[in-house]
Amino acid sequence: MSRVTLSLSGTEVLCREEHPSLLVALEAHQVEVEYQCRSGYCGSCRCRLVAGQVDWLTEPLAFINEGEILPCCCRAKGDIEIEM
Repeated sequence: MSRVTLSLSGTEVLCREEHPSLLVALEAHQVEVEYQCRSGYCGSCRCRLVAGQVDWLTEPLAFINEGEILPCCCRAKGDIEIEM
């Protein structure tokens, strides 16, 4: 289980084993996230990884800058902080 801190609000959510992606974990805690494809194609869910690391479930096809992640196709690798 990983703790995910949302830097803009200070909200903390838990990412559990049953959550297949970071996006699903955020949704399970009623965190509103923009998304379209849920597969890494569109980049709509793009956010900045402030601290920590993620494991990519699939390589994102959407362009992301260094320090950005797509919650739809990754999981937290330990505790992380994201900007959203």
